[in-house]
Amino acid sequence: MKQLIETFYTGLSELNADKMISCYHKDVLFEDPGFGKLKGDRAKSMWRMLCKNAKNFKVEYSRVEANQHNGKANWEAWYTFSKTGRPVHNIIDAQFEFKDGKIIKHTDHFNIHKWASQAMGWKGKLLGGTGFFRKKLVEQTNKMLDKFIASNS
Repeated sequence: MKQLIETFYTGLSELNADKMISCYHKDVLFEDPGFGKLKGDRAKSMWRMLCKNAKNFKVEYSRVEANQHNGKANWEAWYTFSKTGRPVHNIIDAQFEFKDGKIIKHTDHFNIHKWASQAMGWKGKLLGGTGFFRKKLVEQTNKMLDKFIASNS
């Protein structure tokens, strides 16, 4: 299963959404502070959208551990946030659960306040730690995802 996680992050570093998605179970559940919970095809479409729209993107992963049931990894992403043109360096802890040789659950944890401060400047620094900001962010990212899915179907 360690190889499965490594394949997933190799795909991300290559911006190859198909390689990443091949690691996911058809019923995958993805969750992170930016998108909230995404299931199945929505989770897969999120990676397609992020890979397609990435600017100045670089990723590194480390400390991959796994057994037959679950795994974890640390990864870092550097990119330009498209809405503001600001550089972001996000540090993420990922947890995985496996079923039928695929990733069935993928949860990314990162400091949303630190991310918002980088991505949005003073507004993110001021509001990024609030529940209001998190709710609005998830609404906005899911609207973007809805538009992406609609334009690619």
